[in-house]
Amino acid sequence: MRSVIVDTLTGKRAHRKVDIPHILLVICMLALVCFTVLPMVAMVCRAFMPLDELYVYPPRIFVKKPTLSNFSDLLNSLNASAVPFTRYIFNSLLTTGVSVFLSIFVSCAGAYGLSKFKPKGSKTIFAVITAALMFSSYVTQIPNYMIVNGLGLVNSYWALILPKIAVAYNFFLVKQFADQLPDSILEAARIDGAGELRIFWNVAMPLLKPAWSTLAVFSFVSNWNDYFSALVYINKDAMKTLPLALQSLAGGAGVVARSGSVGAATLITTLPTIVIFCILRGRVMQTMTYSGIKS
Repeated sequence: MRSVIVDTLTGKRAHRKVDIPHILLVICMLALVCFTVLPMVAMVCRAFMPLDELYVYPPRIFVKKPTLSNFSDLLNSLNASAVPFTRYIFNSLLTTGVSVFLSIFVSCAGAYGLSKFKPKGSKTIFAVITAALMFSSYVTQIPNYMIVNGLGLVNSYWALILPKIAVAYNFFLVKQFADQLPDSILEAARIDGAGELRIFWNVAMPLLKPAWSTLAVFSFVSNWNDYFSALVYINKDAMKTLPLALQSLAGGAGVVARSGSVGAATLITTLPTIVIFCILRGRVMQTMTYSGIKS
């Protein structure tokens, strides 16, 4: 198949071959993107659907008469309890923020030291960390609970923070990126009189920004959506996180009447993770591209 192109200067016509396989590939990719985004669109529309549209048959994806009553019903149902809704948001923000910060610091400091200083037994340490990747996180739940309970941290914020600081996958991700840091830059900083702590903070950390930005996204998503840890370690209502508090809306009596509130709660819980990924998506793509390439 050929298309006709007219040169505006000479007025001559030129024929260019149309790449049909490329056009078909673009159409297929657009169809896959639309199919992938469809659940997210349905989630947003469900949060604004009135009750009469939620149970219509056949089910609808797009909302016809959007309403904000679902959000007001959500606030009223949660504020009716002894613990206000803002307390659950505060608990999730505090535990997630502290966990992400400490996880980034521990992973970057450990990976940088293991990669550049190569202490005695560094290969064995890295082998143990790599072996830990083979085990599911659910396998370590019982030992983690025994340690947290033994330290007397049940029903505290530290019970939701400490088990998530040192994660094998986070360390492995930063270690692969730290191996690519040029030693010449670090040596130049030492010649200029910079200490090791200053080199790590002012030289290594900016160079590791794609790695720890990706780590921030992964840690935030996993900690923000973590329902199981709060269910195991927390018994007090005032210490519950947002996913655990909102989960109570999906069951029990009156579940039909609260269906709109559940849709609004799902949107509120998912929105922060989408915002974080949109802000740091460039760093995530850069890390996924270069983390496995050795310089």
